[in-house]
Amino acid sequence: MGPGYFVIAILGCADGGSGCTQVATLQTRYESQAQCSAATSAALEANSNFDFPTLVARCRAGSADNRAEVTHDDLPPASARRG
Repeated sequence: MGPGYFVIAILGCADGGSGCTQVATLQTRYESQAQCSAATSAALEANSNFDFPTLVARCRAGSADNRAEVTHDDLPPASARRG
């Protein structure tokens, strides 16, 4: 059985797009990979306040069994994160 839903993860990357770290997972759930992918540009624009040279948005598969989600409130301030 495939994933139950997809979510968008925001990743902060070092220069050149290497060494990426997940900095947030958005709470909106998408029923398909296509719906999630279509929303990544807008999600990245709305979540561009992290202190990294490069930010990317990626769709991640989730399931009904996976209840833990990272939100902006779960993260330390940008000044406390390495990047």
